[in-house]
Formats: sequence, C-alpha cells, structure tokens
Amino acid sequence: MGKENKKADSANVKQEAIHIAPPNMQIGEIWIKGISPLVIHKFSHKAKMAIKAKQEAGSTAAKGKKKEAKDFTECFNGARHLSLEGWDGIPAAAFRNACISACRLVGFKMSLAKLSIFILEDGWDADEGTPLVKIIGGEPRMLESMVRVGGIQKVADISVRPQWLEWGARLRFRYDADQFRANDIINLLARVGMQVGICEGRPDSTSSAGMGWGLFEISTKEEVMKLEKKGSKK
Repeated sequence: MGKENKKADSANVKQEAIHIAPPNMQIGEIWIKGISPLVIHKFSHKAKMAIKAKQEAGSTAAKGKKKEAKDFTECFNGARHLSLEGWDGIPAAAFRNACISACRLVGFKMSLAKLSIFILEDGWDADEGTPLVKIIGGEPRMLESMVRVGGIQKVADISVRPQWLEWGARLRFRYDADQFRANDIINLLARVGMQVGICEGRPDSTSSAGMGWGLFEISTKEEVMKLEKKGSKK
C-alpha cells in the first residue's frame, strides 16, 4: 500500500516550467588616473622562443653553451605590451582579475563575479593577441630592479621593466545587471585602485605584499587626457 500511495502522489505532482531570463548585460565607462607608478612585465617573445628552441633540441642542447650578453634595451622593450597600432597597453585581464579579488572586501562571491564582470579591450597585443587597455601617459622609462631568480638556489639578477610615473586609462566594462548595478562596478573599481592594484608590485601580489605600485583613483576624462598632452610634449 505504501508504494502505491507514493506512485499516486508522484503522479499528481505538477511539473513546473523553468524560465531562464536572457542575459542582462550592460556597458559602462570610467576614467582612471594613477596615484602610484605603473610597472608592466610581459614575458617577452624572445624568451619564449629561447625556451622553445631548448625544448626542441632536447638532450642535444649544449649544457656548457656560452651565455649571451644581456641587451637591457631589448629586455625593456620585450617587457612592454605593444598593440598592433604601436601603443602601450595593460592586459584587460589585470583589471578583471583585480575586480574579482576585490569582491572579498565586500562579501560578494568571487565565483559569481567571474561570470559577471568583463573589461573591454582597446586593442590587442601585436605578437600574442592579449586584449589590452591603452595606457595614457606618454613613453615609459626603463626601471632596473635587483631580483632573485632560479627556484631554490636563487641567484641575483637585474630585472628591466617599463615604468610610468604618471599614467591613466579609459576603462570600459561589461557587467551582468542582474548581479550588479553600474555604481557597484564603479565602487568596486575604486576599491581596486585603492586596495588591490594592478600589474607588478601591486598590494594584492600573490608572491609578496607588493611595492605599492599600480594604484589609481577614479578621475575625469579631462584630467586623464592632460597626461596624454603632457606625454606628447616630452
């Protein structure tokens, strides 16, 4: 009897229709201005080719091969994200990842933020296709820093990277309006600028407490474009 009653009850259960709303994606824009230096470090094309050649050579690779002289200018230019049009850029993912990380500060699920926040690119890296946000602020200077490399047996080396003391950008973002309001994204980016940072030496670095680099504030188009004019005069 018990089994028969269960079958009767299940037969009477009404099937509920599942309604999935279409994506409610909106686009916003803000202008940002750096309040600390910006340092970029792209893994250069030359370094990739050197690793590829060594792997292709396999066991025939010469262990005692003479080390080539280091070209610091080449290292500097190799660390830059240059677009197809020739301007310097920041990987768009740097801002997106920072927004996701900043969600920890406000109690929003990072897993949902991954599906809800996107940074739109101004162009693409010329040799690897990375989506880029254009840097406004003129040409970078060459930054030489002492670093330790080599895993367990670390050795001293000089890292050469591009650095902007004054910089800005226009950020265009696409977001799920069912998860966030436009002001939510703007406030989240403000937290990114003040607490998380982007690129090298940022406070939210995975390997250290950072150098205080890559911080910014929400600004205006007029203020940011002054940096472009200033850079063009140099």
